[in-house]
Amino acid sequence: MQQFIDKYDFTGKKAIVRVDFNVPLNENFEITDDTRIRRAMPTLKKVLAEGGSVIIMSHLGRPKKVDPKFSLKHIVGRVSECLGVPVQFADDCMKAKPQADALKPGEALLLENLRYYAEEEGKPRGLAEDATDEEKKAAKKVVKESQKEFVKTLASYADCYINDAFGTAHRAHGSTALIAEYFPNDKMFGYLMEGEIKAIDNVLKNAERPLTAIIGGSKVSSKLAVLKNLVGKVDNLIIGGGMGYTFIKALGGHIGQSLHEDDLMPDALEILNTAKEKGVNVSLSVATVCGQAFDNDTPRQIFDIYNIPDEWEGMDASPASLENWRKIILASKTILWNGPVGVFELPNFAKGTLQIAEDLAEATKNGAYTLVGGGDSVAAVTQMGYADKVSYVSTGGGAMLEAIEGKILPGIAAIQD
Repeated sequence: MQQFIDKYDFTGKKAIVRVDFNVPLNENFEITDDTRIRRAMPTLKKVLAEGGSVIIMSHLGRPKKVDPKFSLKHIVGRVSECLGVPVQFADDCMKAKPQADALKPGEALLLENLRYYAEEEGKPRGLAEDATDEEKKAAKKVVKESQKEFVKTLASYADCYINDAFGTAHRAHGSTALIAEYFPNDKMFGYLMEGEIKAIDNVLKNAERPLTAIIGGSKVSSKLAVLKNLVGKVDNLIIGGGMGYTFIKALGGHIGQSLHEDDLMPDALEILNTAKEKGVNVSLSVATVCGQAFDNDTPRQIFDIYNIPDEWEGMDASPASLENWRKIILASKTILWNGPVGVFELPNFAKGTLQIAEDLAEATKNGAYTLVGGGDSVAAVTQMGYADKVSYVSTGGGAMLEAIEGKILPGIAAIQD
């Protein structure tokens, strides 16, 4: 079954390509970060170079109706520059058939925001706040029925389908999962999706040992499923960032004003017990850089992680913790990093996260495979200039999280089925 674009002949074919061009725009509708556009270019250029044409589809933001500020017309110019050909624009993704039919080999067409239509997400809109369960159920049924026509119309534009939008692969939307059914022998992953799938497999299925996961971020609740899935797969589990304080308090520590979730302390202990049973080395902070207020210029002091005074809160990893983690990282052959280990948005509390990025770069240089996934950790390595010094940086926050939770992503399953 066709899955990867290198094995497909695009000569004379029209390819409809789902990309993730959900890029940030400023108040003047100028793109402030075009990474997602640039990452999709190898796939789009491959089709054009082989004598095919492309119909590009994406969402932008979360519009609940047609709203000019969420129009993809704002990015047509940049997409044209990156692609190297003038990109035509269809101002209604459901009325683009004439433009799609007229496409010649080497030409490109960008469809208007898919989410202008409720059918893309399959969720009803405009329901009254006091709508009954029956009314909600009926409205959902109507949208689901019309979703079939929505997807059928999109599919009618092309000869083959490419999914290159990993950032939306965890959503069972019309353009990411359902449309693939119309191309049973002509559906495939683009280069970006292929890279993401291989990167995840390199960590979860084909890892060279020792395998280390560094899981940070603010809350255990956002990473609970990730931690429970990884604790049975890794050799080392480094837990940092705000979520670490829930583990320390569960172990009897005094954490002052540090962020924590009391209701998840039993889960934290369960993860630690599972790790012990499976012989997994869990490394928590031994000391922490604390502040008296959530502010860059607040007084700073390092305290033992189990004895933080009442008026202080943990905000960054300490040198001693980082030295412990560095030894683990440099002794590892495969490393996954998801989530910062401090409040990296504040420069005075970004040193821990920067040190992790530096250690990953060194490990990569020494031959380790390093995968950085998740919005905040990706932002950190990008801002700190280390994105090109690790093995792979994932483009999908939620999708990456669900993948390392062990879930089957609908956008991937639709191609593999």
